[in-house]
Amino acid sequence: MFLNLLFRSPVLALAWLCSIVIALTIHEFSHALVAKWRGDSTAEREGRLSLNPLVHIDLFGFLPLLVLGFGWAKPVPFNPYNLQNPKWDSVLVALAGPASNLFFAMVSAVAFRWLLSNQWTEITSVLSAFLFLNVLINLFLLFFNVIPIHPLDGSKLFFALFSAPKWENLRQWVAVRGPQVLFFFIILSLLGFNVFFFVSLPAFFICNEFLGNSCIQFLGTFLL
Repeated sequence: MFLNLLFRSPVLALAWLCSIVIALTIHEFSHALVAKWRGDSTAEREGRLSLNPLVHIDLFGFLPLLVLGFGWAKPVPFNPYNLQNPKWDSVLVALAGPASNLFFAMVSAVAFRWLLSNQWTEITSVLSAFLFLNVLINLFLLFFNVIPIHPLDGSKLFFALFSAPKWENLRQWVAVRGPQVLFFFIILSLLGFNVFFFVSLPAFFICNEFLGNSCIQFLGTFLL
């Protein structure tokens, strides 16, 4: 999306870039913050308890995001054995990232609707585009990261729920094959197959609810 925007509207591309950097930064910072709250300071010692994007952005993960639309930030390290409740606190640390994306999407949606309703900005303004992209990008990050496939955040909840010995083979399969399955899905998506419909459909549905209108229409407005 970034490259398409760059040639069609450099200013809108800049808004997209700022939105994705902020969303990733808040996501990773939230992991580190909850880990600190629950007793583990590993991320803090490594400088990850910070809102400085430079400590969270992985160049090799960010460039594919710009070019292909898929990428990653630096994973936040934590030691589950330092947590007060290693099993479920690990889940809290993992889900803190998606939860922060949901919160940031809600705040951006409120700001977007308030500014438009009070006529403080036009729908086609850069500020409106930035807030709209905040909503949509954060919702996509939320639903993508809760997929219960290793190494995504949702896998921590999956492992906690299926922690009984009888599920050992299933856990091993998800841990070993998860990255391969995810990579395969990404390749199919880049080839034009809508394999991530379970991410895009709820993301657009919630976006519609937050903004009180069709987000696809909003997106079309900004791309005109």
